[in-house]
Amino acid sequence: MLDETGAEGVSVQIVKLPLSVRFDNPSEGDMSQSPEEGNSEGSERLEEDDQLLYDNNKLYNSSMRVEEEDQKILVHFDENESTNFSWKKLAVFMGPGFLMSIAYLDPGNIESDLQAGVVSGFDLLWLLLLAHVMGFLLQCLAIRLGVVTGNHLAEVAHAQYHVVPRVILWIMVEIAIIGSDMQEVIGTAIALYIISSKKIPIWGGVLLTIIDTFTFLFLDKYGLRKLEAFFCFLIGVMAVMFGMEYFWHLPDQVEIVKGFVPGWGSGHWDTTVTIQAVGMIGAVIMPHNFYLHSALVRSREIDRTNKGAVREANKYNSIESGLALVSSFVINFFVVCVFANAWYFNNGPNMDCKTTLNLTDDSVDLYSAGEYLECKFGSALKYIWAIGILAAGQSSTMTGTYSGQFVMEGFIKLKLPRWKRVLITRSIAICPTVILAVVSNNNIGELSNLNDILNILQSMMLPFALLPILQFSSDKAIMGWCKSPKSILAVIWILAFLIFGINVYLVVASVIGFKLSHGYIALVVLIYVIYSVIVAYFLLQALKIRVPLLEKWFPSPANRADNKRNVADAGPHQFSESDRIIENEVFGG
Repeated sequence: MLDETGAEGVSVQIVKLPLSVRFDNPSEGDMSQSPEEGNSEGSERLEEDDQLLYDNNKLYNSSMRVEEEDQKILVHFDENESTNFSWKKLAVFMGPGFLMSIAYLDPGNIESDLQAGVVSGFDLLWLLLLAHVMGFLLQCLAIRLGVVTGNHLAEVAHAQYHVVPRVILWIMVEIAIIGSDMQEVIGTAIALYIISSKKIPIWGGVLLTIIDTFTFLFLDKYGLRKLEAFFCFLIGVMAVMFGMEYFWHLPDQVEIVKGFVPGWGSGHWDTTVTIQAVGMIGAVIMPHNFYLHSALVRSREIDRTNKGAVREANKYNSIESGLALVSSFVINFFVVCVFANAWYFNNGPNMDCKTTLNLTDDSVDLYSAGEYLECKFGSALKYIWAIGILAAGQSSTMTGTYSGQFVMEGFIKLKLPRWKRVLITRSIAICPTVILAVVSNNNIGELSNLNDILNILQSMMLPFALLPILQFSSDKAIMGWCKSPKSILAVIWILAFLIFGINVYLVVASVIGFKLSHGYIALVVLIYVIYSVIVAYFLLQALKIRVPLLEKWFPSPANRADNKRNVADAGPHQFSESDRIIENEVFGG
């Protein structure tokens, strides 16, 4: 058969083990024997490593693949090179992890950090560190999925789930992205409000974030490396701004060390601190980040037919992500410590602080925090704070746009030019935020309350990213020899159930805190029951627990294909990347 270039191609047919491979090109000879009949060494290698059986190009065809191919960075792998760590090789993989880490630095996270410092001093620093460690382990799963399969999480989910759960999953992820984007837009608008001395109203600042769309498209046009460099620059701005505030009035370092040991700090732990601790976990680990990261690692073109190249890519992507998350942890650490030192250990704002705001532990937000820093240390600190928030908002809105693109083209195969996809994903977040900003009439307190609700929303949407990534990374048919080790999966499953418990506590505590009427409570309970049933379905899928009724209603695409056709009569398909892996391992090609 002829491929698109006109050259004679090779076709193969793949069935479940025992594996048979059939070459349609007569010039290649008769190689239709099974692995057991062919090269014995190749057979042993296949049985030992359990190679990938997926025709990725067929199952996960992407509308963005052509655009992405033009920007991919080719990574050369030399089997004769030393396997020792190389800074030069790491530099090639630098970029995707820092783009991913921006989700750990969005305005919602910054507000959660400052509130943690306000209500608990340094006592939650250990939890902040734990959240980043948890995030790193989970991001490594996204890395492995993207590197091994060459497809991102949304594409794999599209192939693995029936249309009904697939649509439900897509809706949940879109809700998470919209909620995150709204937080980022609000943060940017508040920063502009402060920097302009209130001359730019909140709704005006929200509209100005549309410029992010054109900035994104402009940088994206000039190559991936420039886009990555720009995001690293914004992270650097945040580090400098929040670092200046930290060193401006250096906190007690001994008390900070105590904060990293649970129970060794001030000992002040009440319901408010508990809710803040739970909210911190929900704010740090963002659901859409797994979809984003699994897509970003594909920007490095590697030879997936070579296990050494795959291992190397996993290694350096993981190291780079670890460095990126260390950077994000340091910035979050700065914010917690600044407000713990300035507020918690000074019993809040004193009488000398001249401000019209009624500052209390419960009301402090991104705007009032800037006002308080001005009262405490002078106007310079307020503007430094605002510039840091602006950098956080600008960077995270653009990564949110990226996430929206990958999710949309992965789940629903939306075939639109990139600028249209960007405009759609930005509009989905900006339009409701503009409406809320106008209705609130620049009431930042109301927008701050909305921020808290959005943090809860992010926490509730987390299972719809966490469960699929756990399911796919442990699936031998998808990951082959690179399936995640059971020991690692056991640790991550423990963390997953911890997060699920946190979500339940957060919802219950929030509903109690909102003091809703009985009618609204009944509505919330009904919604939460439906939500729990949906989560239970994906949990059963991830645990590979088969429920006959669910299997009948929502069979997986693979099961439906097996039931409808005989594999032997399916005919040949175009020779793909995964087929080449199998040929390489079976025949030593």
